[in-house]
Amino acid sequence: MTRIAAIGTGGWGKNHVRVLSELGVLVAVCDLDRSRSETFSKKYGVNGYTDLDEMLRSEKLDGVTIATPATTHFSVASKTLQAGINSFVEKPMTSSVKEGEDLIKIAEKAGKFLTVGFVERFNPAISELKKITKQGTLGRPILFEYHRENRRGDNITDVGVVKDASVHDIDTARWLFDEEPKTVYARVGSVMGKNEDFATILLGFGGERTAFITTNWVTPMRIRELNAVFTKGVVTVDFITQEMQVHEEEGTRVPKHAFVEPLVLELTEFIAAIEEKRQPLVTGMDGLSAIRIAEAVLASSKSGSPIYLSH
Repeated sequence: MTRIAAIGTGGWGKNHVRVLSELGVLVAVCDLDRSRSETFSKKYGVNGYTDLDEMLRSEKLDGVTIATPATTHFSVASKTLQAGINSFVEKPMTSSVKEGEDLIKIAEKAGKFLTVGFVERFNPAISELKKITKQGTLGRPILFEYHRENRRGDNITDVGVVKDASVHDIDTARWLFDEEPKTVYARVGSVMGKNEDFATILLGFGGERTAFITTNWVTPMRIRELNAVFTKGVVTVDFITQEMQVHEEEGTRVPKHAFVEPLVLELTEFIAAIEEKRQPLVTGMDGLSAIRIAEAVLASSKSGSPIYLSH
């Protein structure tokens, strides 16, 4: 049996615990908060720890998921990788490009893989859009326009909206276009806290293709939408309902696919990569690219100028 521990059980981490238990691979939980550790330990019938080093000494693990505050991702994942454990780190992979580069080196040296929690890649509607893009049935993609808006969660205090939320859309734009952006231009600001809580981002790809990303933690309603403009049609996606509409010259069609929780698909892929001894769909390099672009977003807003990326 594949044995996985969940490190960090608050916020999004509690969903890792639930899904890993449903998939039959959860053997331990670790959280600095003793009451949370004990609660989830009892609820799911697994060992509970408050000390990471103790858990790594006591458990024989094939993998871990890390859903601790972003500023701790590097220190936690460094330990798990050096202990010879495949590691799934929630986004952002690290809080800086330097940490990201170092973490990839640690994973390579340990001979274990590092993957990142870009859950939207596993949203069935986005998977379907990837197929449309790859097959060319609607011609060439020209523009991806994203809206990701809602009030900030109380558990997010160490990074702003760009590294926490915009990175989802930065990643899917890279994945759907199948290349890195060449230019970044952005405006960000803060109206409710010390870190930025709204961002408007323009990513310029080759062949005049563009991703336009709007993210905020200000508006009260929860919106997760994407309009994908192709040379022969437009696809609209609702990330929440997973509904997709394809608008062509002949009219509009609504492709049907089963609603599946993206996190289930994402963690199933993590388990499969461990069992098949292969690289996962999302790599450490994907995590690093997203951080590099996020830092360019912040630099562009600060300078008021576009940032030109070299890869």
